Amino acid sequence: MGFGEQLRRRRKELGYSREELAKKLGVTTSAVGNYETGVSTPKESVLRQLFDALNVEPNYLYRDFYAAGRAGKGVSSEEQSLLQKYRELGLTGRQALCVMLDALGLMQAEAEQDRPAAEIRTIPLYRSPAAAGYAAPVFGEDYELLPVKGQVPPGAELAVRIQGDSMEPYICDESVVYVNHDPLRAGDVGIFCVDGDMLCKQYYRDPLGSVYLFSLNRRRSDADQVFTAGSGRSLTCFGRVMLRTLPLPL
Repeated sequence: MGFGEQLRRRRKELGYSREELAKKLGVTTSAVGNYETGVSTPKESVLRQLFDALNVEPNYLYRDFYAAGRAGKGVSSEEQSLLQKYRELGLTGRQALCVMLDALGLMQAEAEQDRPAAEIRTIPLYRSPAAAGYAAPVFGEDYELLPVKGQVPPGAELAVRIQGDSMEPYICDESVVYVNHDPLRAGDVGIFCVDGDMLCKQYYRDPLGSVYLFSLNRRRSDADQVFTAGSGRSLTCFGRVMLRTLPLPL
């Protein structure tokens, strides 16, 4: 049983609807649905609230994920190490760590408030989709900071330089796309980690639960990806490309 299935089971055990859990987490109902169906995974800031809302330890939602031997495909080695250290702590140690994390979060929030109003926000521009999947990219090598102004959409959270022609004519080789973390809908384009490879594809999920990742350039349909129930393949969404919803090649 994977993360999404564990999440859905625990939510139902507690008698929460998706709307009620979304309210506790401060996210949309669609976001909770995407967590449960595997379309996307919660940000770190949401995960802490999720564990508290469900009254579970982190390994409850991830235990089968690790048991299946797939940890390296959705979680970095650094994150695995931190999680293992957390699980080895006693109750007092875990409580102390939570207090420290809360304090660090408060310090960061205060620093954000004290930032000069005229300071221009920046987002990371990754040199390739693969760089966007790194847990800790190297500044100046894997990404550069891009000021959010001019043609950069205000809601963009990161940017990625696309490689290849599989998304032409909408996204050309070496062009830059802007990405946010809105829930995906059928026809949206996203940045995905597929079995360890980073791809930019159009998303569709059919009523039976199968997921399709399409190339917009239908001459490159050989690069399409299909995920069926029980396939055992790994799929993680890193964000939604800020394009209008496009027709599906169905």
